[in-house]
Amino acid sequence: MTFLWSVFTKPWSRLPGDELGKLVAGLGFSGAEVPVRDTAHVTPDAAERLLPAFAAQLRAEGVEVISVASDLGEPVFAACGAAGVPMIRVMAELGPDGYAASVRRVRQRLEAAAPLAERYGVRVGVQPHHGRFVSSALGVLDLLDGLPVEHFQVVWDAAHDALAGDDPRMTLPLVAGRLGIVNLKNAMYVETDPADGSVGGNWKPWFVPGREGLSNWSVILGQLTELGYAGPVCLSGQYSDPSVPVEERLVVDLAAARGV
Repeated sequence: MTFLWSVFTKPWSRLPGDELGKLVAGLGFSGAEVPVRDTAHVTPDAAERLLPAFAAQLRAEGVEVISVASDLGEPVFAACGAAGVPMIRVMAELGPDGYAASVRRVRQRLEAAAPLAERYGVRVGVQPHHGRFVSSALGVLDLLDGLPVEHFQVVWDAAHDALAGDDPRMTLPLVAGRLGIVNLKNAMYVETDPADGSVGGNWKPWFVPGREGLSNWSVILGQLTELGYAGPVCLSGQYSDPSVPVEERLVVDLAAARGV
């Protein structure tokens, strides 16, 4: 099975397209997810003007933009449509009003984005995320229930699936009908000092290289092959320990994943 090996370019989010394309290709990737955020080279306000040329510069280096990490505003949809970028990735954030109210609010935003997805031919990918987000693949699948499959997909994430205590042999088949991108990263829980004298619960997520975390990449990639998935597999470049350059760790993790 051939995957489109991709990388989330957040670590180099301020680089212009020509420099970013050379860097990503040099690391061995042929796809990239690009942040379109106020802190990035391409911002939501400037996306319609900048993203088409930015994506073309990456393509000139043999790197396809698989998605942008951004918001669901019409300027981002229009920019992606003009640039030939197929997906906008978002997460389902939970607010202080609780899970049920938050999910209703997110669902309303997704429903409001449906006409834009159809108009511009750009899909919405929703990713589970540990913490104050819808954190499970099943939760995201439930959130998307009834929305058009061709416009709304799941961005399955190896690290957050493991942090949620799930098993990819269960969750990947569950989301297979809506699977748009697979994020490949890894994490574990590390103990923290209880600052308030609390009893228990003193653990936090810690993002690590692929061979060190809770998520079994061999099982994941084997499951994807069984499912016949041939889309993007995106390494995140997210590592909690800054002592080793991100680029060095990504090269090792890409080789490990390809070796599987």
